[in-house]
Amino acid sequence: MASKKLRKVVFPVAGLGTRFLPATKVIPKEMLPVVDKPVIQYAVEEAIEAGIEHFIFVTGRGKGAIEDHFDLAYELEATLKARGKTAEFEMLKADRPAAGTASFVRQQEPLGLGHAVWCARDIVGDEPFALALPDMLIHGKPGCFAQMVEAYEKHGGNIVAVEEVPHEHVNRYGVVALGESYNEATHRITGMVEKPKVEDAPSDLIISGRYILQPEIFAKLAQQKPGAGGEIQLTDSMIALCAEQDFFAYRFTGTTYDCGDKIGYLTANVVLALDRPDIEPKFRPILEKLAKR
Repeated sequence: MASKKLRKVVFPVAGLGTRFLPATKVIPKEMLPVVDKPVIQYAVEEAIEAGIEHFIFVTGRGKGAIEDHFDLAYELEATLKARGKTAEFEMLKADRPAAGTASFVRQQEPLGLGHAVWCARDIVGDEPFALALPDMLIHGKPGCFAQMVEAYEKHGGNIVAVEEVPHEHVNRYGVVALGESYNEATHRITGMVEKPKVEDAPSDLIISGRYILQPEIFAKLAQQKPGAGGEIQLTDSMIALCAEQDFFAYRFTGTTYDCGDKIGYLTANVVLALDRPDIEPKFRPILEKLAKR
């Protein structure tokens, strides 16, 4: 049976951003810029590239700037048109989702990623959906979601993006155990564990912040008891669903930058700036000069 078309993506954006205080006291961490675009916009563009049509943001108090960013900014756009700044106007217009394709729902309490996903259940409905953790900026072409959608259309089920980390770091992440391999990128998942002890980890492959999930995950989340940190862990519910449905690990091409971490965020700014032909020629000599200090 053909896989049901993937139309929707969920972005959990209710986090407090405590690792970036005081910058995130009044500015959502997802709105911090990488070069000249907010972190969240990179994730949205990745979803658009993959053909996804509906964008669901699970927000919290103080996150109104995200909603405003993806809305019409009438005064700004009118001013740009009046001043003949056509390129800037067209850029803003292109970045704006079509009317009715962005939805926002509140997660009133910080009860974990699983709870944030569960809050989107009524908007997602009875269909598969993508899930992106915006802090994890994945840089590469084609985008991670575009690669995953190709695997989903071939295999169906649930797809989890994975990447390899040094073995001594596996205790920081959700880790997968692999079974049958279908090609170099796609492997059946036989088990998952959240932040295992280094000696107990089933592999060096970690879950990378991109998922394609079937709607049955919501029933598992509704029954899920708090796990690590007293939060509703998405991995725990995926483990339960894995006993009933196919789960596949997808080893994507691209590089992940954790923009919820200061070093990852700074690195992303440098890498993406060097990838810009309008910035790189002037920026690279500055970096080289600084490196000689």
